[in-house]
Amino acid sequence: MLATYMHGERDIRVEEVADPVISTGRDAVVRVVASCVCGSDLWGYRGVRTITQPRRMGHEFVGVVEAVGADVRTVKTGDFVIAPFYVCDGVCVNCRNGFSTSCLHGGAWGAEVEGEGFADGGQGEAVRVPLADGTLFVVPGGQPGDALIPGLLTLSDVMCTGHHAAVSGGVREGSTVAVVGDGAVGLGAVIAAKRLGAARIVAMSRHAARQALAREFGATDIVPERGDEGIGVLKTMFDGVGPDVVLECVGTKESMDQALRSARPGGQVGFVGVPAGGPELPVPLMFGTNVGVRGGVAPVRDYMAELLPEVMDGRIQPGKVFDLTLPLSETAAAYAAMDERRATKVLLRP
Repeated sequence: MLATYMHGERDIRVEEVADPVISTGRDAVVRVVASCVCGSDLWGYRGVRTITQPRRMGHEFVGVVEAVGADVRTVKTGDFVIAPFYVCDGVCVNCRNGFSTSCLHGGAWGAEVEGEGFADGGQGEAVRVPLADGTLFVVPGGQPGDALIPGLLTLSDVMCTGHHAAVSGGVREGSTVAVVGDGAVGLGAVIAAKRLGAARIVAMSRHAARQALAREFGATDIVPERGDEGIGVLKTMFDGVGPDVVLECVGTKESMDQALRSARPGGQVGFVGVPAGGPELPVPLMFGTNVGVRGGVAPVRDYMAELLPEVMDGRIQPGKVFDLTLPLSETAAAYAAMDERRATKVLLRP
């Protein structure tokens, strides 16, 4: 079968690999219907993170179960499933506490999972899924129509991650919210803030197409300015003090600084941007303003059941973040399109 490897900076290759097979009895084999490129994949692609050896890529995919191990109980052959961007057992204490990203027995795609073998990357034709019962989320009713596939794929990461930002930031009915970052996660955060009842949502974006999509998703205002100028605009918009909540959806030092200095005194930052470029927490600033910070890697597996019905019936349409679809064989072009901001998010079809 075909699978994607990152060999180094700007070096993406689709290569022939062995077909996945059941090996532990707790695993499943999933035929990939759709996968995608994540903004976090670009850190290695751009050389921000050093790639020391070829790595299987892809941590977001949906597909059809083709085989299950003898010990798998909740997933069966023929099920249409969403895979979160990590492996988890669903039963350890951290999973039960709602933080499956910290599963005591889980791991990452494209890497070894202790005691469970190698977890194939999602940017391929098929994937062996360790700990299938805890990892895979079964979509009731079997494989949906093509129109729903993009929206369901966002539940593997970006929509649920945007939701985690809003939940971590404490967005509630009547909140004023600013979103730092106009990628797929930031756009998902706009949707999340809207569905949680925010009264006013500011999308910080300089990109016309993304501004338009943010407005469609529920943004009431657009602020293209950055740094001190952007912070000043936000302060002016909200009583001279800033919004109640700022959602940080990038992961750089500059984006975190923007978020922390934009929130009103006593406000909250919900952060989900994958750290790159040295984001830091300035404790003296936080002490002086009482601005809180909460967030981190999003436990997306725990949010799927809540968000699935709204994707299925069209109340939310996060699949619109995909503005380019390419075949798996052209994955290198997908990375380039996102790196050059010619695409917000690229969907891959095997």
